[in-house]
Amino acid sequence: MATKYTVDATDKTLGRVATIAASYLMGKNSAEFVKNKVFDVKVEIINASKTKFTERRMKETLHERYSGHPGGLKFSTNEEIIKKKGWAGLYGLAVYGMIPGNKLRSKIMKNLKVTE
Repeated sequence: MATKYTVDATDKTLGRVATIAASYLMGKNSAEFVKNKVFDVKVEIINASKTKFTERRMKETLHERYSGHPGGLKFSTNEEIIKKKGWAGLYGLAVYGMIPGNKLRSKIMKNLKVTE
């Protein structure tokens, strides 16, 4: 049976909430924690749109993507990501960067759910 955690993002910063979610997803709070195992844990972030965010951070923080082709480096701000993918896309990027970059990363990320 999957353990389910709910993280409320109301009046908290993006990084603090993402850190909590990432540690739950990796199973760091479990006594049986091992790095090479995906734990049966579901994490839901609620009230994502009520996250404490400054106007400056909305417009000036840049996220980069690279297509692999010459001239394929693109930048987008937090504001653009929220318009295109919603708050779930922004939280997904934050948590994705906090999980180890191995072959378990995509399996772990499937256990994250973000609701606005």
